[in-house]
Amino acid sequence: MNGMNKINTQNDERGLLPYPIILAANAGEAEAMSIVIQHYDSYIASLSMRKLQDEYGNSYWDMDEEMRGRLRSKLMQSVLAFKI
Repeated sequence: MNGMNKINTQNDERGLLPYPIILAANAGEAEAMSIVIQHYDSYIASLSMRKLQDEYGNSYWDMDEEMRGRLRSKLMQSVLAFKI
């Protein structure tokens, strides 16, 4: 990625992504988009949890992988469409 090695990719103490990462992701840089996805991955995972039942009627929580993929896709679409 163009100059991404020189940019601090760590989140600051407020939990925000660095502005150069946002700009690069908005421009379609794959590595920057990966950093954005990684930043929101735990939140996406929590939104993707679903209460399911097994064949014996026991309830348990599990990851809905389809929902997780849809949320990641929507995040990428939103980042690319964002007007800066």
